[in-house]
Amino acid sequence: MTPPLTDSPRYFEDYPEGLTATAGPVTVREEDIIAFAQRYDPQYFHIDPVAAQESPYGGLIASGWHTCAIMMRLLVENFLSPASSLGSPGIDELRWRAPVRPGDRLSVHVRVIEARPSQSKPDRGLIRSAIEVRNQRGEAVMTLTAMNLVRRRPRPETSSPAPN
Repeated sequence: MTPPLTDSPRYFEDYPEGLTATAGPVTVREEDIIAFAQRYDPQYFHIDPVAAQESPYGGLIASGWHTCAIMMRLLVENFLSPASSLGSPGIDELRWRAPVRPGDRLSVHVRVIEARPSQSKPDRGLIRSAIEVRNQRGEAVMTLTAMNLVRRRPRPETSSPAPN
């Protein structure tokens, strides 16, 4: 597993194109699937294990939004730096590729595909990353392209020599 990148402050310059990182795994528990779905996505195949047996999925599955939340937690804890993360203007191409079931172990795989300085705000840059959430069998259960605004490295303070 790739060690977390959050061990020290990182800035835009520390996210070059081609950088990869992996985080996880996190085990998805049945009670968490149900609790999340009861609150945010109460479809029967997310909240009722018995009724879910008759669904097209043949059993209980996590909400895709739950999978997104797990991915976000792993990104915040292992990829984005609290010293520089400025949020996101959005994501592209979100796809839920396979159901997430109780007991699945999810990992996040990130690859920076673009890193460009902001034209209008020179203190930051935009990083685009291809993200895959994979289960314990290596199957991609979710993919997306994320955009993150990241502060540029602060310039060192320059001090003038003291007059004699």
